[in-house]
Amino acid sequence: MARIAGVDIPDKKRGEIALTYIFGIGRSTAQKILKQAEISFDKKAGEWNDEEASSIRAIIAGEFKTEGQLRSEVQLNIKRLMDIGCYRGLRHRKGLPLRGQRTKNNSRTRKGKRKTIANKKKATK
Repeated sequence: MARIAGVDIPDKKRGEIALTYIFGIGRSTAQKILKQAEISFDKKAGEWNDEEASSIRAIIAGEFKTEGQLRSEVQLNIKRLMDIGCYRGLRHRKGLPLRGQRTKNNSRTRKGKRKTIANKKKATK
């Protein structure tokens, strides 16, 4: 099992797919990396020799923000939005969806589990 950018890459998957296990690398970025390293997309990650794996490591370390560095940058961006008090920052603060989705029925992912509120009892005369 190869270890790139602090992530264990699965051996039995194609190189193109295996690289997407790294946070910050998707399919198109993985293809660019493999093209630059001159490795076939179809070659399994377990079949990479040490030279190929080290070239991939060098490309990723030199050109891309991945894993911890990228996660911290994203968190800082969210914190900045919350600090300046813009609409997106307020929605982050309240734990609601940011991009115009409706919240009456859906958005359970952002709002969390339902909190049932009991009905008021009518006052007797």
